[in-house]
Amino acid sequence: MSVHPIAAADALARLHEFSAVIDARSESEYALDRLPGAINWPSLNDEERARVGTLYKQVNPFEARKLGAALVARNIASHIEREAMDKPKSWQPLVYCWRGGQRSGALSLVLGQIGFRVTIIEGGYKAFRNAMLADLPAQAQRLHYRVVCGPTGSGKTRLLHALQGAGAQVLDLEGLAHHRASVLGLIPGQPQPSQKQFEMRVWDALRHFDAARPVYVEAESKKVGNCTVPDALMQAMRASPCLRVDLPDDERVALLLEDYPFFITDPDFFCRRLDTLVALRGRAVVDEWKQLVHSGQTPAVVRELLEKHYDPGYASSTRRNFAQFDGALRVALPDRSHASLEAACTAILQQQGLGSMAALST
Repeated sequence: MSVHPIAAADALARLHEFSAVIDARSESEYALDRLPGAINWPSLNDEERARVGTLYKQVNPFEARKLGAALVARNIASHIEREAMDKPKSWQPLVYCWRGGQRSGALSLVLGQIGFRVTIIEGGYKAFRNAMLADLPAQAQRLHYRVVCGPTGSGKTRLLHALQGAGAQVLDLEGLAHHRASVLGLIPGQPQPSQKQFEMRVWDALRHFDAARPVYVEAESKKVGNCTVPDALMQAMRASPCLRVDLPDDERVALLLEDYPFFITDPDFFCRRLDTLVALRGRAVVDEWKQLVHSGQTPAVVRELLEKHYDPGYASSTRRNFAQFDGALRVALPDRSHASLEAACTAILQQQGLGSMAALST
């Protein structure tokens, strides 16, 4: 048998060494959070876990273990037939369950008996998550950031994507959170990850960055939708140099309509999002906006949202939260075109090592 235990902290540092990371927990546990790149081979699925648990409580542990063993054996056989038959002997999986107990132990035992070199995380997912949380502050603090600021609709996210395409290091918190980070930023059909999964995604992104190069990140508040940015990362961002993106108002409206197509294609969803602003803007104002949406005047609503909701507090809020905002490198985009973004990227990357705070104009 070739099964080798590994401490969670060591697994954390050696994730790249394994051929695959296998999560032996149920599908709902896996959906809530999982190790980076993990695939799900449930030893027991949700329904089976419930059956075994009920038998354990209502009959006795012995009968529950018999049923559990039969189900686990059947599931492991299915996983091997479906996923492992084409694997060479050199395949080396890392296996875990909730606490490194029977679910990962049974799967590891069978894979090891086949002849694979199997590594099992001591303490399972729970120990790995604790090790990840302990490591996350160090990962956040070892990097230096360039924070991309700008009012709503100024093209910050597009600029980040363009920078990434040009080879820069980019931390896309909104992408990791599946949210555009404003009250209207919920993306239809894309549920947000759990807080645990968001933290795992952030840690995984941070650990891959080169500390010798800057990391570009959008100026976010503490909350990105329902996801909370880890404290150590937030503190590092707030102390970092800033870039300020400016875009003409007409271009901002057009950009938002492009980036949020549901404003027009799903007016009912848009109006439900507008309802979340009642406490801030009043029922009368929100109802007027909704009437405009249903009468086909969505661009006018977007313009009013910028003028009345987003813009008034933008500068003071950003200045309060990002210490170097007043010295921000200014990135003046004449329009939202790809050419303008490319020109801005070139200028930013040329300036990044020079420490200049002169304005950029494309």
